[in-house]
Amino acid sequence: MNSKLEISRRTLLKGIGVSMSLPLLEAMRPLTALANSANKTGAPVRMGVLYMPNGVNPHAWTPQGAGGDWELSPILQPLADFQEDLLVLTELWNKASDTGDGHYVKTGGFLTGTTITRTSGSDLRSGGVSMDQVAAKRIGHLTRLPSLELGVEPPATGVDVNVGYTQLYGAHIAWGTPTTPLAKEINPKLAFDRLFRPNPSGRKADAARDRSVIDLVLEDAKRLQKKLGRDDQAKLGEYLDSVRAVETRIEFDAKRQHETVRSDPLAEKAIKELGARVDAYSDPARVSERHGNHTEHVRLMLDLIALAFWTDSTRVSTFMFGNAVSARNFSFLDGVKGAHHQISHHENDPEKLAQYQRINTWHLEQFAYLIGKMKSMREGDRTLLDNTMLLFGAGMRDGNAHNPHNLPLVLAGRGGGTLATGRHVVCEKNTPLANLYRSMLTRVGAPVEHFADSTGELLGLNGADFRGTGSAA
Repeated sequence: MNSKLEISRRTLLKGIGVSMSLPLLEAMRPLTALANSANKTGAPVRMGVLYMPNGVNPHAWTPQGAGGDWELSPILQPLADFQEDLLVLTELWNKASDTGDGHYVKTGGFLTGTTITRTSGSDLRSGGVSMDQVAAKRIGHLTRLPSLELGVEPPATGVDVNVGYTQLYGAHIAWGTPTTPLAKEINPKLAFDRLFRPNPSGRKADAARDRSVIDLVLEDAKRLQKKLGRDDQAKLGEYLDSVRAVETRIEFDAKRQHETVRSDPLAEKAIKELGARVDAYSDPARVSERHGNHTEHVRLMLDLIALAFWTDSTRVSTFMFGNAVSARNFSFLDGVKGAHHQISHHENDPEKLAQYQRINTWHLEQFAYLIGKMKSMREGDRTLLDNTMLLFGAGMRDGNAHNPHNLPLVLAGRGGGTLATGRHVVCEKNTPLANLYRSMLTRVGAPVEHFADSTGELLGLNGADFRGTGSAA
């Protein structure tokens, strides 16, 4: 049933200190001038990058077969329900990172395609602007947030004395300028507030801070719902339920984090020494990983990316599963005993390789979670996933060899109908990763003639004009 009125894509639900963007409704479809030219359905194309540190078990990553006739590898098995929504890309590399230390160069230059400057921190320089920020500078004015940078680990500020690089390089993949990394938000509550509480100041806003954003906009939502058609009414209700569910989980998780910190004698001592309230997310080292909350922390952040895209609050986002040389302990997984970085230096030991693979598989499980979430969100006759490009990858193939060749990369979503998915695309050996970035920038509405060491756009993403062995044109 069609809506009873036409409303702007920029329509907001408002309350005290709260402004909530809406998902695409039928009532907005006649007024879709804000959608970019890459997608003619009225919904814009979004772009997300999910970065995994420390590479993969190279023996269990590459799919069997090529083109449309292929089988998921063991690590990629969590994506089985979404195989037709994927492009697994093989033989891409970041040439500029084939130098220096194995981790910081690969992380700091992952989205810039450039070589970072070795420094202890006084002259931080990535060598370029990251491709996500190239997009943000071109299309960011169309949304409330030009881009959204999220993660789960705070940046370390010391120098890795083993290699002479500041650890700041390992905590950032988004660079606004060659000397300015963009800070990532690791606290789900603060990230949620960025999306839904953009006006936090003032006495009334302070008083309403402990109230649910849904309760604060409910009166406005009811007024709008009366004017909408039946389908839009249902979609608005679904949206409000989704936001409330995430908000409730954030509150529950934050409470659990604080209780965990305060039950930890070492954390309690630190709190007393600081003489102030400690945010449980400000230093994950104070929260024992034995309590198994890491998965929920990650999924809350991924939920926020989905909501940000669904409401067109931003069209560009990055997420870091961890920093370079991450010491995140994955002993909460069955069969894993130790930290991610430590296990990635497997030295071809079968036991370590098995644990490494299990950690990799966990990361793909989280990626599958986001894919499934976005596939469930409708945008007209498509889904949010159909109108998105989600790149999952690492800056090195094997954490033991620090190899930047043949990077582990998966591209999910159809980019507004411009990607022919369901294929394993085997490119020519040592194809520049920057070619993929150029292709993604074109599809999101920010085309460039050159990026880093690109030689053109990546052939075969739309299933045509592909010369590699993975052709399914």
